Amino acid sequence: MRVITGSARGRRLETLEGEDVRPTADRIKEAVFSIIQFETEGRVFLDLFAGSGQMGIEALSRGAKQAFFVDCAKKSIEVVRRNLKACRFEQNAKVFQTDFRSFLSMNAGGFDIAFLDPPYRTGALQEALPLVAGAVNDTGVIIAENPLDEELLAQYGDFALDRQYRYGKIKISTFRHKDFLQ
Repeated sequence: MRVITGSARGRRLETLEGEDVRPTADRIKEAVFSIIQFETEGRVFLDLFAGSGQMGIEALSRGAKQAFFVDCAKKSIEVVRRNLKACRFEQNAKVFQTDFRSFLSMNAGGFDIAFLDPPYRTGALQEALPLVAGAVNDTGVIIAENPLDEELLAQYGDFALDRQYRYGKIKISTFRHKDFLQ
C-alpha cells in the first residue's frame, strides 16, 4: 500500500495484518480522491475509522490542511502514528484512540471532508452517519464505503445522498448538505 500522489507520493504505508483488517483498495482510494479532487486542498479531513490512516494521509499528501485520525484499536493507532512519521505529516495530524461516538461527542466539528469505512455489517456506519452529519461543515462532503448489500438512508441530518459509485462488491456513497446539492 502506497500514497498515490502529492507530496508523499510513492511512500510505502504500513498496514495491520489479520482478518479484522480490511484496508481500502488502491483503486477505491483513487476513485474517492477523484471524486473530491478539487475539494481536498486546504481542507480539514476526518478519517473516522482510520485503520492504517491511509485515507487521511492521502488527503494530507494532496494538500489537506489538517487530518483527524480516529480508531478505537491501539494497534491501528500505533500504525497510524508510524505512517504519519514516515510521511512527515505529524504536525498536520491529530490522532485519537477512541470510539467514534466518544470522539464525535467531544468534537464540535468543523470538518470539510469525512471518510467513513467502518467494519462491514456491524451497524456502525448507520450509527455514525447522523453523528458525522452534525460535525461536517455545510459546504463539506461525507464519503461512506460499504458493501453493496448494506443499505443506507437517503438523508442523515441535513446531509442527503448525492451520488453512489460501485466498485465490484463495494459501494462509495457521497452525502452533501441538502442546500448544496447540485
